[in-house]
Amino acid sequence: MTGQVRTVDGRVAGRRGQATRQKLLDCLSEMLSSSPYRDVKVIDVARRAGTSPATFYQYFPDVEGAVLELAEEMAAESGGLTDLVAGRSWAGRAGWQTAQQLVDGFLEFWRKHDAILRVVDLGAAEGDKRFNKIRMKVLNAVNASLTDSVAELQTKGRIDKDVNPGAIAGSLVAMLAAVASHRQGFSSWGVKQAEIKPNLALLVHLGVTGRKPTK
Repeated sequence: MTGQVRTVDGRVAGRRGQATRQKLLDCLSEMLSSSPYRDVKVIDVARRAGTSPATFYQYFPDVEGAVLELAEEMAAESGGLTDLVAGRSWAGRAGWQTAQQLVDGFLEFWRKHDAILRVVDLGAAEGDKRFNKIRMKVLNAVNASLTDSVAELQTKGRIDKDVNPGAIAGSLVAMLAAVASHRQGFSSWGVKQAEIKPNLALLVHLGVTGRKPTK
């Protein structure tokens, strides 16, 4: 946490207040991992944090406001996803390694933030512009760099000139997000968890380069 932390009425929170606020957020995050978002109540978050609803309302207007705070923190962390693509090579064995590392990093990020991402997806699907903005920020962390990678390959004549880099990148990122949010469901299709990553990396490599990877 950086910068000044303020209460709902605009007062600057002291060290103790900041600690209390963070504990409320931590408890809310834990509850979202085991309870449906709509079922989480202020009184339950406050009780879990060992404080009162009145204290909760000092820092957040409601549960949704606190969830948005968690989502913003998660989105800020998503900036690290850019490094999975930016400046990476898609040639030869290095290209296969790039595809694997992108898949590994993306799925790990989704696993780490699964609870809050589920809420963000729900809010975005319901048309909430705040949640949609956060979702796009996360996806853009990969999409922009992936678009640049495809465009670069195109200028070098390594992929068809009629390919739209943005469309390719957007489709691949949407696929990554869909797979990441549905990983547990693969077992019902007879797909083992260990089989997801290499096959997803293959699709990413094919999508970016139009070629089978050099392993």
